[in-house]
Amino acid sequence: MTPAIPLALLGLVDAAFSGFRAYAGRDARIRKHRATAQAALRGLTAGAVLLLAPTLTAALVLLTAPDQARTYNTLAAGGLGYLLPLTAYATAVLISLAAYFLLPFRVGTLAMVVGLGPLTLLRPLAIAAACLGALLNGGGVPALLVGTTAGAAVLCVEPAVHRRWYRHVR
Repeated sequence: MTPAIPLALLGLVDAAFSGFRAYAGRDARIRKHRATAQAALRGLTAGAVLLLAPTLTAALVLLTAPDQARTYNTLAAGGLGYLLPLTAYATAVLISLAAYFLLPFRVGTLAMVVGLGPLTLLRPLAIAAACLGALLNGGGVPALLVGTTAGAAVLCVEPAVHRRWYRHVR
């Protein structure tokens, strides 16, 4: 199985959350479900465009490789190594979100502040761990190149959405 599909899905979900984070706190209205959904869609769109960079990087690595089958296997091994730390990170995020939605208001809010606040700050470290996982799992330099490109793309979604749509507070 190729890890490209789960990695792409993780990247797109992260992009939607990045769009939400770019919008969060910028609007004092009480009913803002439509604006929140629009922000998530903006993040998803920006993420889809930015995630073309690692896709094109992987395609370029494969097309220029002397042994494409071996390079594909190397990239697949690196992708699995990249996926493992991100899966652990995504699980922690999902547990924090589940606590927020399922627990009573005060406990859920505490879970959100204690969980998602630090986890948001740890995103770059999770991506660095994923790059290291890609390298150590046998992906070598090609997987590290693709992983670094993917990490940079994912980390650029929130600033891109913020600059494009939410630069000024309403």
